[in-house]
Amino acid sequence: INAYTLFATHYFELTQLEQQFKTIKNVHLDAIEYEDNIVFLHLVKPGAASKSYGLQVAALAGLPQKTIATAKQKLTSLELSPNQEKNKQPSLFEPPKPDKNPIIEKLENLDIDNLSAKQALDFLYNLKQDV
Repeated sequence: INAYTLFATHYFELTQLEQQFKTIKNVHLDAIEYEDNIVFLHLVKPGAASKSYGLQVAALAGLPQKTIATAKQKLTSLELSPNQEKNKQPSLFEPPKPDKNPIIEKLENLDIDNLSAKQALDFLYNLKQDV
């Protein structure tokens, strides 16, 4: 039937694919949380899981407890951060926006049609000092 399966423990953006493509179906395994542990049930349900179980899955995978504790602190810090947009996970479906290079910005703002030879040379010397 030419079926493909993609398994991910997080990346909530993957759940958007179901709205974009009629042949994609999103399902999840039902799970029960107890304290900091998780038990995945043998029950497949339609749609996305209600939350990410990344830290619990990392523990199941055998990552060191110190690593999980550090990740938990970072997650708490990000969740409490007032500027959530800055800390947002990069999207899978749009390319990252690179930081603008200051030299490129200076070149883009340069009016080369109204620049004398001496001004152009001075500009280049100043640019070289910035590097």
